[in-house]
Amino acid sequence: MFRFLTTTFACLALSSTAQTTFTIEDIYQGRFRQETVDAIRWMKDGSFYTALEDNKIIKYDIKSGSAIVTLVDGDGISPKLEIDDYRFSSDESKLLIMTDRMSIYRRSFTAEYYIYDLESKAIQPLSENGEQSYATFAPDGSKVAFVRNNNLFYTDLDANNEVAITASGKFNELIHGSSDWVYEEEFSITKTFFWAPDSKKIGYISFDESAVKEYNLQLWSEGDLYPVDYRFKYPKAGEMNSEVTVNIFNIENGEKIGIDIGDEKDIYIPRMQWTKDANVLSIIRMNRLQNQLEILHADAASGKSEVIYTDKSETYLDIDQVDDLTYLNDGKHFITSSEQSGFKHLYTYNWTSKELKQITNGDWGVTDFLGIEENKNLSKSRLYYLSTEASPLDRTFYQISLSGKNKTALSPINGTSDVDLSSDFKYFILNYENATTPLQVSLNQLKSGKTSKLKDLEGNEEHFKAAETGKLVEKEFYKFKTADGQESDGYFLKPANFDPSKKYPVLIFQYSGPGSQEVANDWQGSDSRFLWHQMLTQLGYIVSVADTRSTGYRGVDFQKVSYKQLGKYETEDHIAHAKYLGKLPFIEATRIGIWGWSYGGYASSLAMFKGDGVFKTAIAVAPVTTWRFYDTIYTERYLQRPQDNPSGYDDNSPITHASKLEGNFLLVHGTGDDNVHFQNTVALQNELILHGKQFESFYYPNRTHGIGDYNARVHLYNLMTDFILKSL
Repeated sequence: MFRFLTTTFACLALSSTAQTTFTIEDIYQGRFRQETVDAIRWMKDGSFYTALEDNKIIKYDIKSGSAIVTLVDGDGISPKLEIDDYRFSSDESKLLIMTDRMSIYRRSFTAEYYIYDLESKAIQPLSENGEQSYATFAPDGSKVAFVRNNNLFYTDLDANNEVAITASGKFNELIHGSSDWVYEEEFSITKTFFWAPDSKKIGYISFDESAVKEYNLQLWSEGDLYPVDYRFKYPKAGEMNSEVTVNIFNIENGEKIGIDIGDEKDIYIPRMQWTKDANVLSIIRMNRLQNQLEILHADAASGKSEVIYTDKSETYLDIDQVDDLTYLNDGKHFITSSEQSGFKHLYTYNWTSKELKQITNGDWGVTDFLGIEENKNLSKSRLYYLSTEASPLDRTFYQISLSGKNKTALSPINGTSDVDLSSDFKYFILNYENATTPLQVSLNQLKSGKTSKLKDLEGNEEHFKAAETGKLVEKEFYKFKTADGQESDGYFLKPANFDPSKKYPVLIFQYSGPGSQEVANDWQGSDSRFLWHQMLTQLGYIVSVADTRSTGYRGVDFQKVSYKQLGKYETEDHIAHAKYLGKLPFIEATRIGIWGWSYGGYASSLAMFKGDGVFKTAIAVAPVTTWRFYDTIYTERYLQRPQDNPSGYDDNSPITHASKLEGNFLLVHGTGDDNVHFQNTVALQNELILHGKQFESFYYPNRTHGIGDYNARVHLYNLMTDFILKSL
């Protein structure tokens, strides 16, 4: 009844029928689902690849584009398996099949793994002693390592024997071979064990989190008289982190060698890998403030290490740099990336001569380094990467020689490309889209530096038809000035029957976090948030999506202006942007709203409180309300520790400015949010109440940061729709 009344009221206010061609339920029932090609695996013989389709692992011939054999049918084997993922052994005689995947946090999981012999068709469980995580073949395919209950194991496939590498792992105390919560969330890693190239050693990171303080989530279940306490280690800004150590386990003699990673214990080890030398382990070490990165080479026999490369910043180093480190076969060079020129670019480094050479160059950045095709004449080796050279809104696939010459675009200049290269660099899968074209997946050949399409794998024709019948409107890109006069990007979604002589209410969506991007030349036709914005246009609203200073892909100066004062410049830009919109002839300046999720909820709260009435309405979903409540790695990267920079934490906290609230404010959070804790919303609510500010609030019991389980997301978007209709 309430929803019907608010919708009717909005119809009168908007002089609209308030009808849409689709509902929120349609969005989540898959009406606009976009198809792709899942779990592509390139075969050693460059003429073949495999894909996971309809619970089958199917082998394809590249030249003909035809399926030639089904390697495994998950429905036809015993036991029957729902295949979640798979990996080949190095000689492609065996498959490691993952099933029954169960999430723990954002990236961590447990699963059941099976070994499938492609010749004999025999299948056997990897272990019968409980669920496993992150199972990985040894390079020679003879063994598989995995984690269980905070300990590291491997199974010898020939002997069918399980061996425990560690035994001291314990929940909330000590972890071997997998990461703690904060590394998983902020460094995007879960597996922290690595096979040596000779398959005789495993390097692994251990996390002693016994001194890390616990956060308590209360979980409520139907029928339980009392809530269940779930306690896990969560280091908040300024508090103790896990102490990390690195060890190497020798398979042949069972010995463990401790690796020297320095005397300073308050550090991070965000990545680790073996060099081409099976006796040299490469370790990336960062200081706690993350403005210095060092690459260590450790001797596997002695455990001794030396620093062979250092990168520093006056502010912070972007964490995606750690994924670009690639060792070359000559045993003295690697590829890395750095922002020392003001933009992220690729470099080659000779660690014997200490010579660093820049490969890519310009007022644009490399977004993804995809690999290097080595040549005997090293300078003629080809590097493959994605970059923003055409525009910060585009991603283009390029090749360039190691010498920095012969740069060539290998995908359309405009639009968003993503690429999966074969290991021999002869073929690639191109995933391409732009603002008017849904995802196009194609198989392509690379030859003599030129590309040719071999086959279209997915065109999403049905999705495009659904978008047409749903009357989705196109993005209309525009530029606006930030508060200091720089140029940034936004786009409008306008009603299909837009009349420039009329005035419309506008809802701004943003995320605003450091290095992020919401305005891009892509399709987004399957993104639920984008589709909800489309639905709002059918209710008579204009939706504006905008990026402020601190967001990414425009260089160091634009992004890192927010160092030590998160929220300040983003808020200034949102207010300036709203004032710009209010002066446009088709915008009703008294009806401007803003919303966001997570960091976006933080920014929308601040903009609402500090906007001096510019915003009529704001929604904050799962917001950070004080960075004192958030984790060490993310927060201290941008703000340093609270002990070092207290004003940076408090000057731009929504709690500090709660007394300034004017207008309509909706605050939403999941009580089971392990990432941005419900504590954030409770603290802000309390401050608003103390100042006598009226607002609306809703909590989702037990739901995590994504508020996604058990119909919660559909409920949330209906809730927000009602709020917008009655409040904007």
